[in-house]
Amino acid sequence: MKTKNVLLAFAIVGLVGFTSCKEEQKEVETVTKEVAQKVEEVQDIPNIVGVAAGNENFSTLVAAVKAADLVDTLSSEGPFTVFAPTNDAFGALPEGTVPTLLEAENKGKLTSILTYHVVSGNFDAASVIQAVKDNNGTFVVKTVQGEELSIMVVDGKVMLQDANGNKSTVVIADVKASNGTIHAIDSVVMPKS
Repeated sequence: MKTKNVLLAFAIVGLVGFTSCKEEQKEVETVTKEVAQKVEEVQDIPNIVGVAAGNENFSTLVAAVKAADLVDTLSSEGPFTVFAPTNDAFGALPEGTVPTLLEAENKGKLTSILTYHVVSGNFDAASVIQAVKDNNGTFVVKTVQGEELSIMVVDGKVMLQDANGNKSTVVIADVKASNGTIHAIDSVVMPKS
């Protein structure tokens, strides 16, 4: 009788161990599938140009990026932070400005304006706001164009001030791209040169 009980006990322990291993294997498979899905999601995030091209509010910006031959640059690894003017922001410029900038002979000026909206590095809204706080209310960043933009928080809104003293407000923050972050702004900022 004792031998039967001992054998039964071993059989139960073996069955529990086998079941436990099968459950652990299922957990590992589930976690593996979840990780693979997250990696796939990250790989599916387009780069800055792809994100902008996929949003109708940035069609003027995309046309300008193409005219300035900046597609490859803004599609590169980065990371970049782009303060992206919306179509309405470009529409607020004096009449005829955008078509004139898109002309081949104005490529240098267009490139200068567009790269003035780009900062090297990946700055989400939280890090921008923290940098403003850490710098006594104004965070100055050097743009890819070479000149500086001042960033501040006014009445809870992140604002940019260009080299000419003109201001722009971030209207949509933290649009993620595979090579950085886009913050939509409500007016075009202009460099001095």
